[in-house]
Amino acid sequence: MKRRESLKAIGLATLSTGLLLDGCNQNKAPQSPLAPAPQPEAATTEAGRQAHEIARDKELHAVTFFTPHEMATITILADIIIPRDEKSGSASDAKVPEFIEFIAKDIPEHQLPLRGGLRWLDVQCATRYGQPFAACAPPQQLEIVTKIAYPQRATRDMLPGVAFFNRMRDLTATGFFTSKMGMADIGYVGNSPNRWAGVPADVLRQYGMGENS
Repeated sequence: MKRRESLKAIGLATLSTGLLLDGCNQNKAPQSPLAPAPQPEAATTEAGRQAHEIARDKELHAVTFFTPHEMATITILADIIIPRDEKSGSASDAKVPEFIEFIAKDIPEHQLPLRGGLRWLDVQCATRYGQPFAACAPPQQLEIVTKIAYPQRATRDMLPGVAFFNRMRDLTATGFFTSKMGMADIGYVGNSPNRWAGVPADVLRQYGMGENS
């Protein structure tokens, strides 16, 4: 898939930034069974973060949820959703698979749908092509992805795959476009201190306030 087509399919206006907010909300007790609810602690030297938050991140990074086979499948799917092009790298170049692994541990309700979807995909590919998704040739991978990437076109037997791929697409888009590479891809620069140059001239003219208005 070309990046432009991928972006249209993803719909930047509907990116699931709530996934990040849920995972980063400081006032929310952690949902993961990997760690107990954090207790108030003194702030650390890392700006804006509490000691229990840093400790929780380290604990989540220290454990593994997805198997190597599952991670290989996630990587292929992420790169199909956001491939490398002349402007920037692919989803895996931006470490989106690692992001999805972390989110699955940090927000456990993703675990069953993701693992179940990966298994569903392998069963479908085994039935059609005689091998799991990751072992299929690229044209075969694209063929099965096309069947689940467009909900309005999907047949009834593909609906479980549609639900899985929608989740994968949302996670991939969230991971990519909140990465340094993804922000550069869409030209987002954020706030730049000490660079205020006033209201742009074209905006002033639009409201009859410019010199040449």
